[in-house]
Amino acid sequence: MEHQHHSDQPDSSPKEMPKHHDHHEPEVSEHKDHKEHKATSGTDHGQHHQMMIKDYKKRFFVSLIVTFPILFLSPLIQDFLNLEISFAGDKYILFALSAFIFFYGGWPFLKGIVEELKKKQPGMMTLVALAISVAFFYSSAVVFGLEGKFFFWELATLIDVMLLGHWLEMRSILGASRALEELAKLMPQEAHVIKDGKIIDVKITDLKKDDLVLVKAGEKVPADGVIAKGEGYANESMLTGESKPTKKRVGDKVIGGSINGDDVLEISITSTGEDSYLAKVINLVKQAQAAKSKTQRLADRAALVLTIVSISIGVLTFIIWLLLGQSFAFAIERMATVMVITCPHALGLAIPLVVAVSTALSAKNGLLIRNRTAFENSRKISTIIFDKTGTLTMGNFGVTDIIVLNDQYDNNKLLQIAYSLEKQSEHPIAKGIINEAQKNNLSDLQVQDFKVLKGEGIAGKIDGTEFKVVSPSHLSRNNINLPEGMDLNAVATNIFILQDSSLIGVISLADVIREESYTAINQLKELGIKCWMLTGDNKEIAKQVAEELELDGFFAEVLPHEKQEKIKELQAQGEFVAMTGDGINDAPALAQADVGIAIGSGTDVAAETADIILVNSNPKDVTSLILFGKATYKKMVQNLFWATGYNVIAIPLAAGALYAWGILLSPAIGAAFMSLSTIIVAINSKFLKVDKK
Repeated sequence: MEHQHHSDQPDSSPKEMPKHHDHHEPEVSEHKDHKEHKATSGTDHGQHHQMMIKDYKKRFFVSLIVTFPILFLSPLIQDFLNLEISFAGDKYILFALSAFIFFYGGWPFLKGIVEELKKKQPGMMTLVALAISVAFFYSSAVVFGLEGKFFFWELATLIDVMLLGHWLEMRSILGASRALEELAKLMPQEAHVIKDGKIIDVKITDLKKDDLVLVKAGEKVPADGVIAKGEGYANESMLTGESKPTKKRVGDKVIGGSINGDDVLEISITSTGEDSYLAKVINLVKQAQAAKSKTQRLADRAALVLTIVSISIGVLTFIIWLLLGQSFAFAIERMATVMVITCPHALGLAIPLVVAVSTALSAKNGLLIRNRTAFENSRKISTIIFDKTGTLTMGNFGVTDIIVLNDQYDNNKLLQIAYSLEKQSEHPIAKGIINEAQKNNLSDLQVQDFKVLKGEGIAGKIDGTEFKVVSPSHLSRNNINLPEGMDLNAVATNIFILQDSSLIGVISLADVIREESYTAINQLKELGIKCWMLTGDNKEIAKQVAEELELDGFFAEVLPHEKQEKIKELQAQGEFVAMTGDGINDAPALAQADVGIAIGSGTDVAAETADIILVNSNPKDVTSLILFGKATYKKMVQNLFWATGYNVIAIPLAAGALYAWGILLSPAIGAAFMSLSTIIVAINSKFLKVDKK
C-alpha cells in the first residue's frame, strides 16, 4: 500500500476500507453459474409470494362486489334494514351469486383444506372451508326444497373477511429472503488470468484451480487463492469480521470476494465454486434458514381447536335433536348454525390486523420486520449476542487520546500538524485524524516536500520545519525511545509525531464504542437479558470493549462457521438467542439465531438474512424491538380471546342448550355476535404502540 505506517499495532479498524472508484473496479456480476442459481431460489419464492398477494387481493375485491346484491336479496338483511325486495326467481339468483363467491372467493380455502388434511395439520384453512361448505350446501338445499333458512350472506361476508385477512397478512410479511443472492453478488464478474505472459479476461465460472490471476488495486479477489507475487492489504471485513485491512504477503491466503488494497497482486487459485469459502457460507445460511421456517402460528392452533369444537358440537347437536324427536330440518339447521357461528370473522382478522398495524408502526420507528414469527418470539429472548465492529462500535477509527511531549505544542496544534500531513492519504487511520480535526474546526497547514516513508509513515515540511507521522517500527529502526514510564494504550493504534527526528507527541486511535451501546446494554440487563459479544477481531480488543460495556461475556477471533456454532452452543443450553450484526460474516449466525437482527448500516446480505432490520443502526432500538414484540404478542392474544371468547356463549345457545326456556340463538344474532367481536378486534389492534425508551 502507498501508506502503510499504522499496521504494526493491534487495532480496532473500520469495517470497510476506502472505496476505490477507478476504471479497474469490476461491476457487480449479473452472471451466475449453475451453482449460484441454486443460491437464488429465494427469488422464485419471492415472485410466488407476490403472485399470491395479487391473487388474494383480486379475489377479495371481486367477492366484495358480488356480496352487495347477496346482502340486499337476503331476508335477514332486508328485515334488519326494513326493506322488501322480492321477485320471481330471486332465491335462484341469490343461489347463483353465492355459488360464484363460494367457488371463486372460497377457492384458496377449499384448496387449503386438502393441503392441511394431507399434512394431517388441520388449521385455519380447514375451519374456514368447513364453515363455508356447511353454509353453502345447507343454504343450497333450502333453495331447492329443504325447510330452513339461508346462510348465504354469512357465507359471502365470511369469505370476504377471510380473504381480506389473508391478503393483509401476506402483504405484511416482507418477501422471501434474498440473502443468498446478496452473497453471490460479492463475486466479481470477470478475472484477469495470466497465460504465457498475456492477460486474458475470463468469466469467474471458467476459473480453474492453479490458474494465475492478476488483481488490480481496488478490485475484488475473484476466487480463493494464495498470493504468488506482490504484497498489500486486503479488506476482508465483510467476510471474516476482521475490523482492519489485513496485511498480505507472498504465500498468504486470500478469500474470494475480499477487496484488494492499493497494490497489484498475482494470485494462484486454490478453490472455486462449491469448494470456495463464500459457497460454504452460502450453504450455512441456506441450512439455517431452512431449519427455522417451521414455526406454527398461534391463530392456526386456535383454528385447530375451533375446528375440533365445531365438528364435535355440530355433529353432537344434530344427533341430540334427532334423538329428542325434532325434525331433520330443525336438527340440521341447529348443526349448520353452530358450525357457521363457530368460525368467527374476527379470527381471520385477529392476527393479520395486528401484523398490519405492527409492521407499519415498526417501519415508522426504524424496525423493519421481515420474519414476523421471529418478531413475535422476540418476547422470549434470554440472551442477545452482538457483533462488535459496526454494531456496538462505530466501525471506523476515532481519536481516543492525544499525548503532547513538547511544551511548544498543545493538543490542537499536534492534531493540526498530523491532519495537514494525513490529508494526502486515503488510509483508514488518516480518515480518523481528518474527522477529529474537522470536528475541532482546525484548518490544514500548507505542506511542502510531502513523501511516503515506505511501510513506516509519511513526512513533509510545514513552515520550513520537517514533520513526520510514523508507526512504532520507524521509532525502533531509528532508535527513537518513548519517555520513561510512558504507558500507551495496548489495544489502540498509536501513531507518533516527529519534529525533525525528535518525538513531540502521540495520537491514539481505536474503533470507538457507540454512545447508544452503553444505554442499550443497561436497558437489556434491566429486562433480565444476558448480553454477549461475538467478533472476528483479536482477544485484546474484544476484552476491552466487553469490560467497558460490562457484558456477560464475549467470543473473539471467531470465523463465520464458528459464529453459527457459538449460537448453537447457547441454544443447546436452553437459551433463546437473538443475534445482532451487520456483516456477511454474520449471515450464518443471523440465520441460525432464534431472532436475527441486522443493523441497517451493514451489508445487504446481513439485512436479507435477518428477521428484523434496525434501520437507524442504533443498538438502543434492540430494546424497543423486544418491548414492541412483547406488546404485539399481547395484542394478538387479546384479539384471539375476543375473536373466540364469544363462542363460549354463542355455541351452546346456537346448539339450543336453552331451547327448553325458549332461548334459541338465530343465525342473525349469531352473526351480530360475530360482527361485534370483529369490531372489538379492529379497535384493539389500533391501540398498539412502540415504546421508544
